[in-house]
Amino acid sequence: MIGLPDEKWGETVAAVLRPAPGAELRRQELFDYVRASIAPHKTPRDWFVVSEFPLTGSGKIQKFKLQKMSAEGELTPLD
Repeated sequence: MIGLPDEKWGETVAAVLRPAPGAELRRQELFDYVRASIAPHKTPRDWFVVSEFPLTGSGKIQKFKLQKMSAEGELTPLD
């Protein structure tokens, strides 16, 4: 999960997923699954797919790079 800028709320939640090989992800199914477990304001509105996460030397995901990639249109939206 990353935060993306939003005019009204300041920031909205987005999900960045790296699917397993051969897996088919459906945006509405993911949304419904997550929405059943968490509050509406915490449910991602934007969903993106990446083949690899940008990682630090110790293996942590670099969320700021994902945010930059989103701003530059480098993330693939999930349909």
